[in-house]
Order: sequence, then structure tokens, then C-alpha cells
Amino acid sequence: MRLVGLDRELSELTELLHTCVDGGGGGAAVIGGAMGCGKTELLTALKTEAAARGFLVLDAVGSWPERRSPGSVLRQLLRTAGAPPGAGVLLDSLHGACEAVADETVDLPRTLDAATTDLLHQLCAEVVRAAEDVPVLLCVDDVQFTDPLSLHWLLHLIRRLRQTRVVLALTECPLSRPAHPQLHAELLRQPNYRGLTLGKLSPDGVTALLAAHRGAAPDPAFAARCHRVSGGNPLLVRALLEDSRYISDPAAVVVGDAYGDTLLSCLHRGRPALLRLTRALAALDGDIHAPVHLARLSGLEPAVVVRGARALESAGLLDGIRLRHPVAAQAVLEGLSTAERGALHREAALMCYEEGVAATRTARHLRNCTGEDRSLPWAVPLLREAAERHLNGNRVAEAHSCLEAALRFGGDDRERVALRALLASTSWMLNPSISTPHLGELAIALSDGRLPARHTLMLAKYLLWHGRFDEAVRAVAQMDDRDERTDPGYAAEVRATWELLSVTYPVVLAPARGEPVHDDPRSLSAMALSRVLAQGPDESAVADAETALRAMRLGKHTQEWLMCAVAALSFGDRPDSAARWCDHWLDEARARKVPLWAAEFASLRAGIALRLGDLTRARSLAETALAQVPADSWGVCIGGPLANLIQAATDTRDFAAAAEYAAQPVPDGMFSSRFGLSYLHARGCFHLETGRPYAALDDFTRCGELMTRWGFDQPTLLPWRSSAARAHLALSDVRAARALADEQARLVGEGPSRARGITLRVCAATREPDDRAALLEEAVANLRACGDRFQLSGALGDLGRAYADAKDGSRARAAREESQRLERACGAGSPAPGAGAWSPVTARDETALGRLSGAERRVVALAAHGRTNREIADTLTVTVSTVEQHLTKAFRKLGIRTRKELPMKYAPEAAAR
Repeated sequence: MRLVGLDRELSELTELLHTCVDGGGGGAAVIGGAMGCGKTELLTALKTEAAARGFLVLDAVGSWPERRSPGSVLRQLLRTAGAPPGAGVLLDSLHGACEAVADETVDLPRTLDAATTDLLHQLCAEVVRAAEDVPVLLCVDDVQFTDPLSLHWLLHLIRRLRQTRVVLALTECPLSRPAHPQLHAELLRQPNYRGLTLGKLSPDGVTALLAAHRGAAPDPAFAARCHRVSGGNPLLVRALLEDSRYISDPAAVVVGDAYGDTLLSCLHRGRPALLRLTRALAALDGDIHAPVHLARLSGLEPAVVVRGARALESAGLLDGIRLRHPVAAQAVLEGLSTAERGALHREAALMCYEEGVAATRTARHLRNCTGEDRSLPWAVPLLREAAERHLNGNRVAEAHSCLEAALRFGGDDRERVALRALLASTSWMLNPSISTPHLGELAIALSDGRLPARHTLMLAKYLLWHGRFDEAVRAVAQMDDRDERTDPGYAAEVRATWELLSVTYPVVLAPARGEPVHDDPRSLSAMALSRVLAQGPDESAVADAETALRAMRLGKHTQEWLMCAVAALSFGDRPDSAARWCDHWLDEARARKVPLWAAEFASLRAGIALRLGDLTRARSLAETALAQVPADSWGVCIGGPLANLIQAATDTRDFAAAAEYAAQPVPDGMFSSRFGLSYLHARGCFHLETGRPYAALDDFTRCGELMTRWGFDQPTLLPWRSSAARAHLALSDVRAARALADEQARLVGEGPSRARGITLRVCAATREPDDRAALLEEAVANLRACGDRFQLSGALGDLGRAYADAKDGSRARAAREESQRLERACGAGSPAPGAGAWSPVTARDETALGRLSGAERRVVALAAHGRTNREIADTLTVTVSTVEQHLTKAFRKLGIRTRKELPMKYAPEAAAR
């Protein structure tokens, strides 16, 4: 390491060397200061300087473990290379020195016998004789840990420094006073004595140190952060440089392993008491800091605690009463075993409880205790209080940890059941999969009559989410309505929840029991969604949803109702309003750091983005939802985010991604929930756009059957009939397509809506060319009003073709240009060759297709989707020559010359036949 910022001190020490060489006698210096502040570095620089000037350098290092080993420092000094040759024999003679010198509290002059004293004098004489030939620099690092015998020898040598060419350089890191007062008394009597004290670096000193090591001035923000985290300790500044060396941001400071290891190195080199005190400080983290409490936790005397705290502060390790960084606390506590850490935190918790420290701070220690412990009767109530406070402060993970600890601290069986129910609830907000282990035990408690009624409905919701429908039905069947009769608020919650669950899992639960409470915002939101699903867009339902949204704030008891009301606005043809509300709640969910809330609102917002034709954002939001909560944690609700991803990828023509999303495994129970409808419809669209109309028709038909059976058969939810009509068009079944399109037109009514715009577009595709423009113009007007840019771009493209067929070139060009502009704006990909699976099929087309054989139709279908002859041959397991023959015959029958003239209207699903 380069010596930085210690030039003045080194110069002062070098003067001692000059004086010694020039015949001015020996000298001594003590370099004091806190740990890590550069004492050893300065001593090393002095040794280098002395060696360059021809000095014989003898050095040793004191250490805590060897402080009672007689002669340990002395042997290091006099067995150094170049030491006086006669010293070795004398050291061997000292080997049997009396055991009394191992006790550093003994009065040394009275405990050494004459023979030992004589040997020490002879050893001093050896060094003095060596100094007559060459000046000697004798260095002891950490002299405070020098053993008594070696210290006695140093005292002998110091008394002879005036007449010798020996310089004695010592470093010392005392807690608050000199470790060896007798040594300092002798040193102060020397005429050539220097006492130096090294301190922490100032902000400018840290900047200079960083500049010296980096070779350039550091970023001011980086230097300021380094000073704040290191406290000006040079050793820690260098550790921060090491941790941050690979970071590209010049202002970023990484506090990592090097920082923690360096701090531990400093503490381990000092007295064990200092490490014990630091661990106590790390565990308490400022909760209480009186010396008597630190003494109790560390097992030290209060006076030692005071001196130790001063030493830590002088080294820059403390920021007030805390360690400067969590990495420091982690590093010092990692050296303890799990049991030791648990015992430390248990004692800290007890002290915090006795001193009336806040519940959340006391609970932090209880959470770090290990094993079951029922000896603290106050622990469970305190942990429950802390969990509630954490939940109110949007710290769900901390609340979950408190409840886990409460279970370890016991309580009776009834209390443990209630705790497990609360734990399942907080687990749910973090990740529904985490709550799964608790559901079985809660279900058993319910069957045994031990589960409180208020938790039964919660249990049913969680079981439904995970597709455990039979258990959920049994839970609902055991609900007792006595609490509903005695608690109106609970009754309102039950009825609103039942209403919501019955429209989410209609195959499992019957319609809501009892009359809804109309002045309760939860009931308003549930009923609004129920009416929109059953009756379509409804002004009163929209008004109720808006009222509910204004009346509620985001919390663990309101999140699902807020989502319910937003969904009612979305399905009620109010996508702009739904988007504004959903953005608001999504931002708040993220700010509160509740993963499930953020994921659910992101998925809901993705669906709204699709209804507005914002495909890029829809896909991004859906991906965010699955990143926030993994797919296997969504239970049967996975249909929501997956449907959004499949639809967005399909509409942007990223068919490879859509195929990956569609291939993800889903639970069977998903198709018994409302989310299964969205999934079936999105997957059907993917099949249709990739040339599999039969598979698409299966998905659309199944979607329609479920919607009809559940009473949700409203095009505003999912226009399955128009989608199925598109599949029939791809199969050249115009009659079936027209019947479905016309039926959907009757359902959507005459009023303007997104569903009507989509329906009119499909209706136009089933008509003759002369009849399409009027229908498409109305479709464009509806879609423009509702704000769905993607559907509008498609309708404009169809309208442009209709105008072109009518020889209206200017309007055709305008419609096509606007269509292309909207496609780019909403993120839709350019159609692949032959795309447009729902292009209109006329009676003339049907006649032409009827002339094709089955084999020719299959080849034409694949060719229309852009497959090469080789790919078609591999798919149909025929030769390339056979494919070419079929295409030649088909082109002749269809009246075309090249495969570019094959529109998608000639593309039945060959692969399925």
C-alpha cells in the first residue's frame, strides 16, 4: 500500500534515525491511534526507510493469544535475520523462566529471580554491542499485547537508549489509557522520544486517499459516501475501493465482503472484549444503549463497555450508537453459531421488553430467536401487535416473520390456530404458494370446529385459488350464519365475498346468499361486476363501481374489492376510467411492496391495455405480473396473465412467444374459473392466426358453452361468437360464420360499443363485397369511439379493401394509411405473408374451393400460410414432387398463377385433417 496522508509523521520519525546515525544517541517513538488508522502502515514505512539507511531492523508483533506466553515478543525480535549471534543461546537459556511472569498483573521486579534478570541484561548487552557496528531499529507492533517477560526486557533496553545507537518504535492501540503505564513512564524520560497519535481521515483526507489509489480525483459523491460508510477509517476506505472496483457508476459505493472482512480483521486483532461489545451493539442496533445494558448483553464490566465504545468510535466504526452499515453488523454476527445468535437476541428481546422498547423493535429480536420457547408469556401478544403494526405500515414480510415467530413461542391450541390463519393471510400477500402448507392444517381445524368463523371464508378463498374445490365447498358448508346475524359488518363482508366468488368460480359456488348490503362499498363492487357479466354494460353498475372505488383505500381487506370494481369498469366499456383507477392502485401496491397486489393489478391493467389496443404495454404488464409472482403461485388464476400474454404476443405476431405461453402447464381447475374463459379465447385466437382453425373453433366453442352455462354470455366480456365466426370463415363455412356473427349482433344491441364494432367487422366479412363498406364504416365509428386502436386498425384495413373493390381509390388509400399508422402506434406486427385468417369468403370463393380435392385443400392451406414446398411435404409426409403437382392443379382450378395470390381465405386447417 502507498503511504498516503502520513508524510509529516514519517518525516518526524525519520529525524530519530538521523539523530541516531549522527551520534546523538538512541531514541524511541510510540505510534498510537485507533485500529485501522495506519499505525502498522507507518511503522512499515519507517522500517523500509531504516533499512535503506543501513539500519539493522528487528521487529515483532504482539498478539492477544500470546500475551501470557513468556518471551514471545522477545523471541520474535532476537530471532530475526541479522540479529546478534549470541542472542540465540541466551534465548534458549530463558526457556525455563518462572511461570510467575505469565501473569501481567504481577510486579515484575519482585517476581524475576537473579538468573533470569541476568539473562535479560545479557540480551540487552547483545543488542547494544550490535548497535556499535550498525544502528538498530527495534519495532514492536501492538505493544499492548506484549508478554510481561518481553516487557521487562524492553524496560531494561529503554534505560540504556541514551548511550546506544538503537531506535525503539512501538505501535499501540489502547482502549482509553496506556496498556503498560510503566513502559510509558520510562519512555517519557527519554530525550529523543516522539509520541504520535493517528486519527480518522477527514472528508478531504478520504478524497486524497481515493485519488492516490485510483490515480485520479474521485467522483465527489463517491468520496462522500466512502467517508460516511467508513467513518474516515483508512483501512475501510480501501476495502470500499476493493468492493466497488468493478462498478461502472463512478458515484456508486458497494459495501461488500471486503468491507466486512476488513472490519472483522480489525476486531479479531484486538481484545476479545471489543468483539463481544461490537456483537452486542450489532444485535441491539440502537434499541437500547446504556452501558449497563450493553454490559449485560456482552458479559463485560460497564467500565470496559465505556472504554470499548470510545475505541470503536475513535476507529470510525460507530455512527452514534449503531454500526455504520448493515454489512458490518452482519459480519460480526456471522461468527456466532445459530444457537449463540438466538441466545443473544433472546436476551436482547428480554431487555427491550423490560425497558418498554417499541413492539416492532422488540419483535425483531424475538424473530431472530431459534427453536420453540414458551418461557416468555408476553412474546406471542407482543409479536401479534408487531405484526399488526407492520401490516399497517405496509411491511408485509416483517409481519409474516413476526407471526412465524409467534408460532414458535407457543400459546394454547386455539391461539395457534388463529395465528396460523393470520400467517396464511400474510403469506398470501407475499406469494400464494407460501400459504399452501398452512391450508391443510386450517382445513383440519375447521372440520374439528377449532377454526374461528371469521377465518372460514378466507380459507375458502385460498382453497378456491389453488383449485381445491371440494375442500372449499366443505368449508363453505360449515360456515355458521350466527355471526352474520350478530355482526352486520361481518354479514356484509360474507355476502360481498360470496357474490365475488360466485362470479369468479361459478362452477363451484351458487349465487350469493342473502341480500347484498347496498351501502357497503364491497357489496357495490361485487354487484357491479356481477351485473356487467350477466347483463352487459350497465350505467348503474358503472356508477356503483365508481362509488366503491372512491369509498375504499388499498389494504388487506379491500384489495380484491378494488380489483372487482376496476374489472366492472373494464367489462362495462369504460376502459379509460378503468385504466386510470388501475394505474393508481398499481402504483400504490408497488409503493406498499406487496407482491401479490402488484402482480394482480399489473395483470388486470394488461387486460385493460388490450381493450385499448396498447399491445406493447399489455405484454410488458403481463410479464411483470408473472415476474412479481411466479406462474406456479397463481393457482387457477394463472389464466389471467397467461391469456394477456398469449393475446398480446399473437396480436403483435410474435407467434413463437405466443406458442411458449400457450405451452405452459395450467391447472385443470382453471377452466372452472372465470379466468379460464379468457385463456380459452386467447388461445383460440393464437390457433386461428397460426393456421389451426379447427383447434381455434374448439377453444371458442368451449368458451361459449361455459359462458352460457354460467350466465356470463355477454360479448362485452369475450366476443366468442365473432371469433368462432372467423374460424368458420377460415374453413370456408360462410353460412355458419354469418349465423354466429348475426347472433352476436343481436346480443350487443344498437348502442355504440367495442363489442359492436368487433361484431360488425365480422358481419362484413360474411357479406358480398358490395355490402361490406357500410358495415365496416359503422364498425370503424364504434371502435374509434371506444379507443381500441388495434381493432380499429384492422377494421380500417378491411374498409380500405372494401373501398378498393368499389374502385374508390382515394378513400381506400386514406383508410389503409390510417390503418398502418395505428398498427405501428399500438405495437402490432406486420402481417406475415398470407396473413388475414378472417378475410371475407364469397360464394364465388366457395365454388372455387369446392373444386379442390382434399389433398389439394391441405396443400393450399399450408401454402397460404407461407410454408415452403419442403415444409409442406414434411408436414403431410409426402414428397416435394407431390406437393408441386397438387399446387399446380389447385392454381389452375382457383384461377391464380402464383402462391402470392393465395389469400388466407383459402386456408382450412390442413394439419388437423
